[in-house]
Amino acid sequence: MGRWAPKEVQLGIANIADQIARVIDDTQASAREMMEPVVRLGVTGLSGAGKTVFITSLVANLLDRGRMPQLQAAAEGRVMAAFLQPQPDDTVPRFDYETHLASLTGKSPTWPSSTRSISQLRLSLRLRPAGMLASMRGAKTVHIDIIDYPGEWLLDLPLLSQSYASWSEKTVQQARSPARASQAEGWLAQLEGCDPTQPHDEPLAQDLAKGFTEYLAKSRAAGFSAFAPGRFLLPGDLQGSPALTFAPLPKPDRPRNGMLYVEFERRFEAYKKKVVKPFFRDHFSKIDRQVVLVDALGAINAGPQAVEDLRGAMADVLTCFRPGKNHWLSGIMGKKVEKILFAATKADHLHHSQHPQLTAFLEALLRDAKDRADFRGATTQAMAIASLRATVEQRVNHNGSDLDCVRGISADGNEIAMHLGDLPDDPAHLLTPARQGASEWVSEDFNLTEFAPPVLTRKRGDGLPHIRLDKAAEFLIGDKL
Repeated sequence: MGRWAPKEVQLGIANIADQIARVIDDTQASAREMMEPVVRLGVTGLSGAGKTVFITSLVANLLDRGRMPQLQAAAEGRVMAAFLQPQPDDTVPRFDYETHLASLTGKSPTWPSSTRSISQLRLSLRLRPAGMLASMRGAKTVHIDIIDYPGEWLLDLPLLSQSYASWSEKTVQQARSPARASQAEGWLAQLEGCDPTQPHDEPLAQDLAKGFTEYLAKSRAAGFSAFAPGRFLLPGDLQGSPALTFAPLPKPDRPRNGMLYVEFERRFEAYKKKVVKPFFRDHFSKIDRQVVLVDALGAINAGPQAVEDLRGAMADVLTCFRPGKNHWLSGIMGKKVEKILFAATKADHLHHSQHPQLTAFLEALLRDAKDRADFRGATTQAMAIASLRATVEQRVNHNGSDLDCVRGISADGNEIAMHLGDLPDDPAHLLTPARQGASEWVSEDFNLTEFAPPVLTRKRGDGLPHIRLDKAAEFLIGDKL
């Protein structure tokens, strides 16, 4: 009679079988993609960057291409049809395109709700062939799988290389910095009164996790960007689970089982294993084109400390990408991100004469990550965009001088003209005081106003009004069309 293998061996065999099955699935998918190419376009950005509006407008403008002159395939009339299909991953929620579009195009338009979890949408394009041999080839279909995921989740990926002790030390040090002092005051007081060597007590654990989460929420509300774990602010169905019930603690000299510190360390490792790694394996590692949306104007308006915090957060985020060229074995060996678009959103809050300064600021903000991606073979580009244009430009007389402004409807329903302030030609004039820890701008005065979405009147065949969305689409998918 045979004997049962030890549990560890059984688990090892199960893991090997799971990996073999995944390789077979990826190989079959790669074979199908040779017949009908698939572009997996990841869309991310930290809270408030405009991911939902970007995807909604991109899809609307690919379905009705009247406003897409810089998308070459559309300008040449080679897009025969565009249509939405069920997304390929049965376990991922569908991006609710129709509801979001209705929010933006109704008689009383509103901004749609922000991204709180991962979602997916497949848009398929039927294309006439191009080139000298076009008459000898039939039409082809290209599938664009758009994966929408919170940028806060990306902030978790660097945790994979950190221990609980190192993460705790870094997080507490950041909270004690002058920039975070007002947001962290309550949580740090709570931490000071906690003994990490005391026995684990679940109500205490919940209180500490709640205080830590409140600190993160206050930091986000103050305009800061760097915080992890990201799921603490976007928990989804993990709300209240042990995987989200921990907080940073100082490491005791002799950690022992049963201590609060040891239990929090175990939960930190569980968070990495059961939350962060599956996201990386099942979704993030399969993306081959990426859009990184950045609310650069919001950070500038919040001040130098918010700019420096955004720079650090984006540096952490962008180290997670695997830039480079894909080949026919990439479906088996793992995808690389071939193209990365860095997009500064809300360009409609500025007169077009200042768009070059906004683009230059974004390039300087992300310089290290952009250079690294370029070196590894990826193609990168930075640009200023507005997924949905909410303003028109206007020149007004102010104190006897002409001033370039934008005009739109404010959040409280009043029509206003706004001049944000003059962005410097040299981005260093913003980045240097930010790096040096300045608390406010010395010679600049920025005043950012949020606009409501415009009431739209569209012609047949027109998508949503935008700024450079067609140029962004050409960069991201034009070579596949």
